[in-house]
Amino acid sequence: MTAGPLARVDEGWSAALAIVAHPDDLEYGCAAAIAKWTSHGKNVAYCLVTRGEAGIDGLAPEQAGPLREQEQLASAAIVGVQVVDFLGYNDGMLEYGLPMRRDIAAAVRKHRPQVVITGNFHDTWAPGVLNQADHIAVGRAVVDGVRDAANRWVFRDLLAHGLAPWRGVRTVLVAGSPAATHGVDVTEDFATGVQSLKAHSAYLAGLGSGPMSDPEEFLESTARVVGTRLSCTFGVAFEVIDF
Repeated sequence: MTAGPLARVDEGWSAALAIVAHPDDLEYGCAAAIAKWTSHGKNVAYCLVTRGEAGIDGLAPEQAGPLREQEQLASAAIVGVQVVDFLGYNDGMLEYGLPMRRDIAAAVRKHRPQVVITGNFHDTWAPGVLNQADHIAVGRAVVDGVRDAANRWVFRDLLAHGLAPWRGVRTVLVAGSPAATHGVDVTEDFATGVQSLKAHSAYLAGLGSGPMSDPEEFLESTARVVGTRLSCTFGVAFEVIDF
């Protein structure tokens, strides 16, 4: 991520769909922006590709999956999100391909958003800091799935399920991207974002004492840097892809 100033994200929209790989992906920064938007009357829905069942080393997937699903529902409610869909793909084993693109296109057609939010799909977070394979697969499938949602001749079986093409997505916002050019002032909503991450208590406990285990400290360290680039206290940065 470069150190220059960030432009403000266009917030002239009413409905968004956030599509990410795992429970907690949105809470590592982006949730504060979602809290701001829902408090201003915007409708935001979540679509989780997995239930995060492989994310807690000391807990078997059969136990972790339902637990993390409930934590995500609680976390979403804290930031004003009432609709959370789970696609049921296997955590840690995601592959970019037609099945995922189809299911993402179906989600976009179902929710009919103007904005789609996803996570960083680049190979790294910063020079020498590798991204995770699930994030890369999902983010790239989201960008292509948005295109697919607009084309009636791609995944034609969706028409039979009553999912008509949706060409209304104006923008994909990519949170955590090293190519971020825009940002959102979340100074007033930062604390709500912290609480939404804290709702993932079992997951955080499983992390042990690493740098990401203290939600407030970790989120503040990032949000202050972005806030400086936005001339505010706390901010969330996005790469903006226009359609």
